[in-house]
Amino acid sequence: MVVELMARFDEEANLNWATRLEEVGAHVVYGVVGYKTHAKMLMLVRREQGRLRRYVHLSTGNYHPRTARLYTDWGMFTAHEGICTDVNEVFRQLTGFGSTKPLRHLWLSPFYMHQRLIDAIGHEAQLARGGKRAQIIAKMNALVEPGVIAALYAASAAGVRIELIVRGVCALRPGVKGLSENIRVISVVGRFLEHSRIWYFHDDGAQSLYLSSADWMDRNLFRRVEIGFPVLDSKLKARVLKEGLRPYLTDDSQAWLMSADGSYHRRSSRNKPGKSAQQLLLTTLSTSTTSSPATGKLRKAK
Repeated sequence: MVVELMARFDEEANLNWATRLEEVGAHVVYGVVGYKTHAKMLMLVRREQGRLRRYVHLSTGNYHPRTARLYTDWGMFTAHEGICTDVNEVFRQLTGFGSTKPLRHLWLSPFYMHQRLIDAIGHEAQLARGGKRAQIIAKMNALVEPGVIAALYAASAAGVRIELIVRGVCALRPGVKGLSENIRVISVVGRFLEHSRIWYFHDDGAQSLYLSSADWMDRNLFRRVEIGFPVLDSKLKARVLKEGLRPYLTDDSQAWLMSADGSYHRRSSRNKPGKSAQQLLLTTLSTSTTSSPATGKLRKAK
């Protein structure tokens, strides 16, 4: 498992926890020099019918019982062999037992996550220029990285429809004539802290969807160890879209829309009860779903 013991500025507590873990036999790795390990990964290996089988859990948020009640995050538990192989390789790199090798399914920073993002955004722009449907929906805490913002502007100019759900700081300006007319920025502030990172690309109908521990910021893309992992099963993709993205696009109870000048105004319904994505989470959605061991299982924080 890779987990940051305590938040930054609590190094003394981290050392105390590390000592206690080592005393009970845990192998504690103190991280990669110069990089904060922010990825959330866990791997289980068990013997089944005479052979070893790997399972991994990947998450957008911390393994913390307190924040799990306050933050909205997604986690995926899977035995998909390709994803398990990638996670194993990341563990090898973090523990110093392997050189950097390309991964097939995961996007890994600080190595190439940024380039994968730029490529995915550029692919949507290429599709739009070819007259095909192109769409990006992305949810995150913050958006400030200049390269990603420039790619989004270029995609908007090419005709890509872009919906951004950014809870906090956003340096991109939507709705600017000739620059970002096809971009909308929404911030949802409510009972729960919107913490999940979800990236959806229409991808000519293939609907590529990634969950991640990373925001679109310099520190996450270049100065931290982060992962983005794909949701490959079609039913699970549909669930993440239905529960993790689309309700926030229609929220008219707790949503704020960014204007072209960077200011925000409250989106509200008139003469009828507003739609609240967070209330929908509490009252109407299931907390878990299952699929075959080859594709995975998704669970939302309760």
